[in-house]
Amino acid sequence: MIIRGGENISALEVEEVLLAMPAVAEAVVVAAPDARLGERTAAVLRIRDGHPMPTLGEVRAHFAQAGVARQKWPEELHRVDDFPRTASGKVQKFVIRQDVTARARQDVAAGT
Repeated sequence: MIIRGGENISALEVEEVLLAMPAVAEAVVVAAPDARLGERTAAVLRIRDGHPMPTLGEVRAHFAQAGVARQKWPEELHRVDDFPRTASGKVQKFVIRQDVTARARQDVAAGT
């Protein structure tokens, strides 16, 4: 669950919409820190071979066409070759969340 400005956003719902995009093989959605709203939606994507990484604009157009409320749209995208997994193959979302948070802190420190 992502809490954006006091509103609960289902990561699973956002992931399902992302998975409907032809280029997306796997999607993991986590909360990224946001100075104003507390948290924002960050999507981490594994892309199918032969497909380019979708742009944020393409993702937004896809969400608009799907009729998803704007506050649920991903506000940042990250690409991975594979996700960290447990021995049984389950994606370790907490590791992804830590990575996204670390990237956000680096961006803040760099002034971007």
